[in-house]
Amino acid sequence: MAEILRRGAASAVDENTCPQVQSVLAKLSLCRTHVMGGRKFQCRDCDEITSRYNSCGDRHCPQCSGGKRTDFHDKASKLILPGVTYYQVVFTLPSELSELALANRHEMADLLVGSAWKSLSARIKSEQDYDPAAISVLHTWNQKLDSHWHVHLLVPGEGPSLSGTSWKRAQSPVDSANSDGYHLVRVDPLRRAYRRRAIAKLQQLRRSGKLSFGGKFESLRNDEDWDAFIDRLESKKWVAYIQPPPRESSSANQVVRYLTRYLTGGPISDRRISAADSKEVTFMAREGARTGGERNQVPVTLSTTEFIQKWCLHIQPNQLTKTRYFGGWCNQRQAEYRSRCEELLRGEGRSCNSVDPRETVAGLVEDRPDVLCSDCGSDRMELIEQTPKPTWTELLDRESEACPAWYGTLQQKGFVRMLWEEYGIGREDWDMRNAVESAEAPEPKRSRCDQLALPGFLPPDPLGVLDLIDSR
Repeated sequence: MAEILRRGAASAVDENTCPQVQSVLAKLSLCRTHVMGGRKFQCRDCDEITSRYNSCGDRHCPQCSGGKRTDFHDKASKLILPGVTYYQVVFTLPSELSELALANRHEMADLLVGSAWKSLSARIKSEQDYDPAAISVLHTWNQKLDSHWHVHLLVPGEGPSLSGTSWKRAQSPVDSANSDGYHLVRVDPLRRAYRRRAIAKLQQLRRSGKLSFGGKFESLRNDEDWDAFIDRLESKKWVAYIQPPPRESSSANQVVRYLTRYLTGGPISDRRISAADSKEVTFMAREGARTGGERNQVPVTLSTTEFIQKWCLHIQPNQLTKTRYFGGWCNQRQAEYRSRCEELLRGEGRSCNSVDPRETVAGLVEDRPDVLCSDCGSDRMELIEQTPKPTWTELLDRESEACPAWYGTLQQKGFVRMLWEEYGIGREDWDMRNAVESAEAPEPKRSRCDQLALPGFLPPDPLGVLDLIDSR
């Protein structure tokens, strides 16, 4: 996957591509290459030199962020108590909102996750009368890499009673046809509550002017079209899927492993890619629309450019949090909630030791074997040189030799566009002023605004550019 992105990034982006997408692809292109710095080892047996280069550390990188996955897995595993039944609950946005979310990522993430948790926690409290908790992880893709926003929640099916001092386990209602013994809440009322809360939040966002409308959603600025849009959403059956443990012997850590695997690194892993070259990428994807997913997989072939562009749909803003903790597992209540759970479980004669995360972390992070000689395979390696990782400012400067050529070109185009939009001059005028300043007055160094204000070299100013510069 990393090689596909490195090889095809230049053809998949242009000057209109989101700057963050450009930056992420540039960082991924440099990951674990010599420009990142690193360490050199010499084999004590054959004198061969082996290099290990630094990684980029970006959360979208297919090669990196193993440490972040480990941290999440360790934290989540410490919340899991043995013998307690855990459920995975998945809430999905309708396709219309998944598309709208591409231009409103923060707002739609809060809408989705907040509506899902509030609906679920309210149903658990009213139907089962215990204090709920949850971990949520946001996903924005389906198997074919389309925009498909949904959230996975790991939820205990037991907890401290809200109306007493006992430990309560979720029970099936008397009229339930459930035969496997697993029940969290009634799913139809949950779906309706989720839809009601989400639409109310959507209405609030529009009233406060926090939604961006463009492209196919431009008409939603009109009140009549907006009302028709809301009517369509209200007529839909929204997806809320409750998955019990697949087997009686299954543990919550299996769900934790699943959530951890897709926490970082992007929406698709190497094992699903069956073929790739400079023109096309073929990968396996589940086919069908059955709730909970289909097992049958079919090959999907896309041009390399289209594949990368779809992959880039799932690059999220740095400030968008994919993982959240709610109820008894939120940071403010976590210690008190766990203490209360342990006390009640001990009162029932049950164990309350956390699952050791080391037992289940294998395979979730990049392999980190000891450095071995690339020639003879010996592990008798001696560190002989270490180069620090340069800053991203240094690496991605458009004049830097390390900067990917396509990224430098886009930065140059963006710089020229900024000159015209902000100051009404072109690159040649900018270079001339810098040259004149350097020749006439090398000291003190001037700011960019001062450079633009050099006497004798200003163009006509019918639009008031000089006033703008002075005010800055």
